[in-house]
Amino acid sequence: MKVLLIGDITGSAGRKILREELKLLQAEENIDFTIANAENAAGGSGITPAIAEELFSYDIDLLTSGDHIWKKREIIEFIARENRVLRPANYPDDTPGEGFGIYESRDGEKIGVVNLLGRVFMQAVDCPFRKAAECVEKIKPVTKIIFVDMHAEATSEKIALGWYLDGKVSCVYGTHTHVQTADQRILPKQAAYITDIGMTGPFDSVIGRKKEQVLERFLTQMPTRFEMADTDVRINGAIVDVDTSTGHALSIKRIS
Repeated sequence: MKVLLIGDITGSAGRKILREELKLLQAEENIDFTIANAENAAGGSGITPAIAEELFSYDIDLLTSGDHIWKKREIIEFIARENRVLRPANYPDDTPGEGFGIYESRDGEKIGVVNLLGRVFMQAVDCPFRKAAECVEKIKPVTKIIFVDMHAEATSEKIALGWYLDGKVSCVYGTHTHVQTADQRILPKQAAYITDIGMTGPFDSVIGRKKEQVLERFLTQMPTRFEMADTDVRINGAIVDVDTSTGHALSIKRIS
């Protein structure tokens, strides 16, 4: 089973390249299931119901998120009834929406997906390690194929989660920093791992924003409005091949 992981979709430029290129990529790579992090899909921060539906129309099966999931108020009611958009599982239990789910691939295989939020340099939320273990135990009776999106700032926290879940899940991958890392590997107990799958958006930028405006902020330390860039647009992500009988990862490949 081949699963495509798409790095943080950033603004309209990120959505446009997926509209133009995603189905071709899926066909070329024989993709069975596609997961995209979409918390920056609406103007670089947040997601709306209309944008979620737009992304589903491109044959994206599931949208994960992170700390910007609540930036657009209209997503709150939508996420409460749409299980194809996940919010981090380690938000409080009475937060709208779900932090994990079980879905079906194009060939009928069940796949579990968990969305987590890191705590280092980020919000004060529940422990992502304990919450991950709790979610995995709920998924395991249904399927051995389990993917975990760890939306976090610190590389150490992501790597630690990879080691913690090795042998329990098929893949742990990082999102949030918008910078793809070159450390993809299969861990000793057959979980695929990569610290960050990168950004789907404009690379003639500073993590998606116009570089001139970001430089002004760094140089002057004055408040500056950041606008989305729109050139040198790329898809970042990874493709993981999983043995459906064991849930073990067979390979992981970065895409850019």
